[in-house]
Amino acid sequence: MKRRTLTWLFGLACAAALVPAAPAAAQSYPTRPVRWIVPYPPGGATDIMARLIGNRLSEKLGQQFVIENKPGAGNNIGTEQVVNSPPDGYTVLLVNPANAINASLYAKLNFNFIRDIAPVAGISRVPNVMTVNPNVPAKTVAEFIAYAKANPGKVNMASSGNGTSVHLSGEMFKALTGVEMQHVPYRGSAPAMTDLIAGQVQVIFDNMPSVLQHIKAGSLRALAVTTASRSSELPDVPTVAETVKDYEASAWFGMGAPKGTPPEIVDKLNKEINEILAEPAIVKRIAELGGVPIVTTPKGFGDIVQAETDKWEKVVKFAGAKVE
Repeated sequence: MKRRTLTWLFGLACAAALVPAAPAAAQSYPTRPVRWIVPYPPGGATDIMARLIGNRLSEKLGQQFVIENKPGAGNNIGTEQVVNSPPDGYTVLLVNPANAINASLYAKLNFNFIRDIAPVAGISRVPNVMTVNPNVPAKTVAEFIAYAKANPGKVNMASSGNGTSVHLSGEMFKALTGVEMQHVPYRGSAPAMTDLIAGQVQVIFDNMPSVLQHIKAGSLRALAVTTASRSSELPDVPTVAETVKDYEASAWFGMGAPKGTPPEIVDKLNKEINEILAEPAIVKRIAELGGVPIVTTPKGFGDIVQAETDKWEKVVKFAGAKVE
């Protein structure tokens, strides 16, 4: 009888050892700080969104979500770092339109974003804003088109980097209007803003969080928003499409993780982020930045990334844009 009992207990212990540990690990996750890679310098829209959500994740989960700015190569340096990180939930990526654009814009990448990054959660969608230095005489989109065509070679279009939605929003504008503008890429929105305010460049199609304070302060002039409808933050500013038929673009932000990250951790992060996006203070702050929350499942966010990848591939081909 004693031997049977020992055998039974031994079998029970073995069975317990075979139970997957991932759900238990997910329940305790995170047990140490999480690195959140932002592929741009501090101060731009991607950085603003990551810090807004990262601060609340740190408070809710009891471990710091440390924002690490890794700019370069149109956000590919930061993205590749996450692709090559262990899929353990302790390195995540701030996903933005450049990830969808770069798939077709760059002739060669060391990763396939759709294949190598697991979608975790959406954060927000915001317009880009067609914004000019006040010394540019145009006060409307139509006037800007006329001014640019009358002054070939004199309009420099800034962006936060090759392959960003800021860059491609401008390329779409060029393609649909026939306007010639010289593209001047910067390492993020902050240095681009500095030169735009100083008059070194004339126009940018930047994410609203990066330009809104300058527009409201009067140091820059908004001509139009890039979304299909007007923004509640700039209700008197028309859409580009009110002048340029079929024009539509927007910036969107979310979180991704290396492929193979345990689904239990992905689901936990998704749940926590969705709860944060429902908090009135966060909704208010995102609205102040001109955006609306994207509350969805990991698959739902993945569907957004896929749709945007397909959309921007058409724009890249239409504009003939390519980065080696």
